[in-house]
Amino acid sequence: MTHPPSGGSQTSRTPDPVSGHVGVPAQRTAWAAQARRLRAVATTEPGRLQIIGAVLALLVVAFGAVTTLEISQRASSADDVVSRSQPLSADAADIYRYLADADTTAASGFLAGAQEPEAVQEQYRKDIEEAARLLVKASGSAGSASASGREIATLNKLLPVYTGLIERARANNRQGLPLGGAYLRYANQKMAGEMLPAAERLYAAETGRLESDSADARQWPLWSIGAGIVVLGALGWMQRRTYRRTNRVLNPGLLAATAAASVVVLWLAVGHTVARAELRSAMVHGQESLDVLNDARINSLKARANENLTLVARGAVLTPDGSADQYEADYSSGMAALKAQLSKAGRLADDAGGSAPVAEAADGVTQWQVRHREARATDDRGDYDGALEQIIGTEKSTGQSFQQVDAALEKALAHEQGEFTSAAKDGRGALRGLPTGAAALAVLGAVAVIVGVNRRLSEYR
Repeated sequence: MTHPPSGGSQTSRTPDPVSGHVGVPAQRTAWAAQARRLRAVATTEPGRLQIIGAVLALLVVAFGAVTTLEISQRASSADDVVSRSQPLSADAADIYRYLADADTTAASGFLAGAQEPEAVQEQYRKDIEEAARLLVKASGSAGSASASGREIATLNKLLPVYTGLIERARANNRQGLPLGGAYLRYANQKMAGEMLPAAERLYAAETGRLESDSADARQWPLWSIGAGIVVLGALGWMQRRTYRRTNRVLNPGLLAATAAASVVVLWLAVGHTVARAELRSAMVHGQESLDVLNDARINSLKARANENLTLVARGAVLTPDGSADQYEADYSSGMAALKAQLSKAGRLADDAGGSAPVAEAADGVTQWQVRHREARATDDRGDYDGALEQIIGTEKSTGQSFQQVDAALEKALAHEQGEFTSAAKDGRGALRGLPTGAAALAVLGAVAVIVGVNRRLSEYR
């Protein structure tokens, strides 16, 4: 008795073409037939040429794709160095400088008496406004959860507190009340103890991002170089194979593909070497000098603020052991750090444009220290008005020496900034066009491979 087939799907079976047995899946049979056809093709020279040509064309295209991707990443990092990281690092340094200069200017204006000079007030307002503007600009590039974002939030919170303390100090000073000096010292403590450290951390974070972008841009494209070597080796092997089988020295298509791959490898090696050298020069000869000069300028501003506060406090703030005036001690340590940084900046300067302003600043520091000692001696003799004139006066004062130092450092910073920007732009320019060029040459190389192989195939028809 015959039973009908049960429900559910059944895998179709066909007789095995070799054994004749039923029970081999149709899909497996199709794969086996395809494999036999490929093996049959590979046993003939035209078939082998087709397979080799396809593999070579794919290798050339893969080489172009890897090069385009890797160099695009390097070029993007180099562009970040020029257009994002370094400008943000410079802005962070300027935030620190404007805050420190505001503190110095506020102390100078306080010493001038109840009628603070208009120029001093204008300088203070400018410093505060520029610091606030740069904080807004920096906040647009730093996420609120990042290290830079947290420092920016701290500074935005503390800045109105500081300006409020300064206004109280000024109001009491105009009335001749001694409480003004206390408010000024408290404002200075807020600046020196909280705001400037936050600004310094912001500068460190942005400079770290700059160093990271520069390192990414300078990283060797090892995958691209390795792929290029493999492609050139494969093309060389194919041309040698063709020569041994046909006795023909040249195959125009394969030769064109080899030339295209060689151009990409050479362009890759030379372009990245130049970019790497220029970006390294920007960091070593530009950014390193900028770091030292920024530190020097900040120390000069802090030293000037402490010098002014020495006269404001009149010995009211002592070192922890009670042996000396705290502001005088801070001035001395700041000047020592300033001299060391100027010495280092002089060694880093690699041309007259960089070394001349540094030397001018060093001369100004020497003169400043001489005049400071004279002012301290005058104050120690009880002549406060005479010492005040030697500190903030218009002739032969420490204020004039400070202005000389600050102007020279500003000139040195501008020169080193130009050096950095020029070198970094040259590094970015060395990579420009390489991703697009590599992709185009890879396509041309793959087409040339196919043309070259097809020319050989035509000989069998």
